[in-house]
Amino acid sequence: MTKIRVKNLLIRTYIGFNPDELINKQDVIINIEIETDIPELAMTADEPHDILDYKTITKKVIALVQEGRFKLLEVLTQNILNLIMNDKKVKRAKVEVDKPHALRFAESVSVEMEAKR
Repeated sequence: MTKIRVKNLLIRTYIGFNPDELINKQDVIINIEIETDIPELAMTADEPHDILDYKTITKKVIALVQEGRFKLLEVLTQNILNLIMNDKKVKRAKVEVDKPHALRFAESVSVEMEAKR
């Protein structure tokens, strides 16, 4: 089993339900951890034979977040996790989404969710 991590993906989106949050995009920081199997052929040939394409998954996450509108951080996190789990090569995935400055005296608030086959 191999772990692939995408760290500190910074994206702007509509997140929240306060009046100003409904009209102004805010930053979210996304961390993704994916477990997958690497086929022996890919390892021996050093070629991308039947491997998980993390670049494509990351582009889909970016599009989902940038184009979406979310009232709840929990819903955004679940939508990202569902998108990742749609790839059958993913055995387990964990997603953490941070909303910087969501609380007055906190650096950020985050939600973390995990799924496995």
